[in-house]
Amino acid sequence: MKIQRAVALKISKLLLEKNMTQYALAKKMLVPQTTISHIMHEDYKSINFETLIKIADAFDMTIQEFISDKLFQRDDLDID
Repeated sequence: MKIQRAVALKISKLLLEKNMTQYALAKKMLVPQTTISHIMHEDYKSINFETLIKIADAFDMTIQEFISDKLFQRDDLDID
């Protein structure tokens, strides 16, 4: 699985768990809603670490908690 897909799936899971919209996430991250839309539709080549930190912060978790999900196991990711 591509990292972009893993990030989008993790965000989807957290949005459901926290009963949050993409718009609310964007507001907490202080980014345009289109940024979240691009992430969710995997419309980008890669995601930078700063964005991952902003996502984790918006969900009130550490980056370690965010990526500790099974989705991010090295053996399951397609790394170029």
